[in-house]
Amino acid sequence: MFLEVTKAQYMGDYKILLWFNDNSQRQVNLYDELNGEIYEPLRDKNIFRQFIVKYNTIEWPNGADFAPEYLASLPEA
Repeated sequence: MFLEVTKAQYMGDYKILLWFNDNSQRQVNLYDELNGEIYEPLRDKNIFRQFIVKYNTIEWPNGADFAPEYLASLPEA
């Protein structure tokens, strides 16, 4: 089975609570992951919280996203 994000909720700062299709959930802090040209704009919290669940993961209006497997591997925030 491929891991998918099924739901996501903004928790404040750079934290997102994620639900996965394997019935697990995890709160992650993405602040340290926001490096590089596509992720830098997400350091603005007003932009950061504009993510949606799309194509089985979270995605921002500028096209930035993270693989579900990567999100699941991050330490719990």
